[in-house]
Amino acid sequence: MTRYETLFARLRDDRRAAFVPFAVLGYPSPETTLEWIRPLLEYADALELGFPFSDPIADGPRIQAASHTALARGACRASHLTTVTAIRAEHPDLPIGLLVYANLVYRTGLEAFYAAVREAGVDSVLVADVPVSEIGPFSAAAHAQGVDPILIAPPNAPDPTLAQIARHSRGYTYVVSRSGITGTETAAGRPSAELLARLRDFRAPPALIGFGISKPEDIRRMLEAGADGVIVGSSLIEKAQDPGELEPYLRELRQATRY
Repeated sequence: MTRYETLFARLRDDRRAAFVPFAVLGYPSPETTLEWIRPLLEYADALELGFPFSDPIADGPRIQAASHTALARGACRASHLTTVTAIRAEHPDLPIGLLVYANLVYRTGLEAFYAAVREAGVDSVLVADVPVSEIGPFSAAAHAQGVDPILIAPPNAPDPTLAQIARHSRGYTYVVSRSGITGTETAAGRPSAELLARLRDFRAPPALIGFGISKPEDIRRMLEAGADGVIVGSSLIEKAQDPGELEPYLRELRQATRY
């Protein structure tokens, strides 16, 4: 079994959904990013990490700002992989996913990119700006290296799109709670139970829901709709500005994942 399969089997037995923090690699600097990520690991069932990019079109203002800060302070692919390797050494069973943009993959070359991230200990890669109709080469390169390709299921996706998503996806399915970009400026919507049921009918991997989730009540709404877990990012950056707030906040969010 893969790390994701093992995780979701355990969570079903525990009657709990997955809590997945998101962090931008290289933020607040390449030298301190691991220090910022470590508190998240104490509460994470899985971890989602973003490669900073100059034009992160799917991300809201907080994650964009974190990306720009990381790049301005010298973050690069080598430093990202060093951080991932360190996390993997400390947490051998934790599923680790990457969120990247296509230009970062093309720059390295598909085969070389997926080989490098797999060697660092990555389980999955979501290429945020590649539509499902063009995912084939990325999916093939990921499978060749034993990396799970992650696809995004938008709230208004028709059945043919959901069928393609299910066919290409491994690990989990990223379901967005609403249209638009990440961030807490716009509240999370509640994905329809029908959408999640259709994904299950197409045998898609478990559904993790992201975009705008910042409160325990957001998480409870997602679980009521049938989600298998949640991804939380922007609000963690905000809370991290006050170290005294971050740990209680993480504990509160994780507690909300119990059925």
